[in-house]
Amino acid sequence: MCARRFLFVIFILTVLAVAGAFAIFQFGDRVLLQSTVPKGHFAAPAANSRPDYSLADNWLARPDLPENPSTWLPNQATSNSASPPAAIFYIHPTTYLERDRWNAPLHADAQTELRTKLFVQSQASALTGGGQVWAPRYRQAAFGAFLLRSEDAHKALDLAYRDVRAAFDQFLKATAQNVPIIVAGHSQGALHLSRLLAERRAELKGRLVAAYVVGWPLSIAADLPTMGLAPCTSPEQAACVLSWQSFAEPANASLILDAWQGSRGPSGTERRREGMLCVNPLTGTQGGAAPPSANAGTLVPRGDFTNADLVAGAVGAHCNQGLLILDGAIPPLGPYVLPGNNYHVYDYALFWGSIRGDAVRRLAAWRR
Repeated sequence: MCARRFLFVIFILTVLAVAGAFAIFQFGDRVLLQSTVPKGHFAAPAANSRPDYSLADNWLARPDLPENPSTWLPNQATSNSASPPAAIFYIHPTTYLERDRWNAPLHADAQTELRTKLFVQSQASALTGGGQVWAPRYRQAAFGAFLLRSEDAHKALDLAYRDVRAAFDQFLKATAQNVPIIVAGHSQGALHLSRLLAERRAELKGRLVAAYVVGWPLSIAADLPTMGLAPCTSPEQAACVLSWQSFAEPANASLILDAWQGSRGPSGTERRREGMLCVNPLTGTQGGAAPPSANAGTLVPRGDFTNADLVAGAVGAHCNQGLLILDGAIPPLGPYVLPGNNYHVYDYALFWGSIRGDAVRRLAAWRR
């Protein structure tokens, strides 16, 4: 096995661990607590250790960076982008898998760096048809933080969010006020994005093209009101939210829903299964359905993720009780599907080509 292929296998395995940790947290399962939760208690870092986001070194992707993973494209994809472009702010998911601390260092070990850049490459690249990506490094909460609803876990997630918010404020400062904005995240990144949309609601008013809050459940009644945004109900709609969680049949989402249902959102409203947001990325509509022929392309790796094919027409999807259910013959993305046929790891890869087209359409709608 060549070195690149080995790295790809390691990447998939560790992403599985990240996604699995998220799922286990949702179940309330305590089996892995001793092997995954960071050792000791959360220790607040020194105040002067906050990242300075005016420095290029604290960004994974930025328009002026010479080595920018978000500019990667799979085979069969075109590099055409909107002109003038939107500014895109993307928040990567959990990639730090160690137990030595509650928050990852800003510049972590080589394997964390590899995983993080691969996420930017395979997820944020789907949006570059609409503009240029800004993706910050941040002191992400270790994946064990999702296994407990503890004070330590809360503090770790709060620290990670404060970094994301500081990066977003620098992004706003560097972006002209007449430039439209697209925001996106996945898993832990989507969690932080949901909070950011509420706290920076005023700054985004009139500028937001779309928000891709993927791989983290959202309640229409409990989460969206504080954002001041509506679900996307049309592919031509701007200033709306897209959110989905991918499952194949037979889907078993009890591991997610058992803990999520009954919790309260920032509006104070109780979260309920019937109010969980599902926007189909193939149709761009809430509760939509589409056959495989509607899919503009799924990312299918060729041995390693530096070389992937964009395979059109393979995977369809329909929304069912808040989940996005996959249809058709799913290409060989890898054997690492989570229990319950949960395709969390592949939420962007499954619909890469259609997400790219969706961002372009919504940007055109925003301009109109």
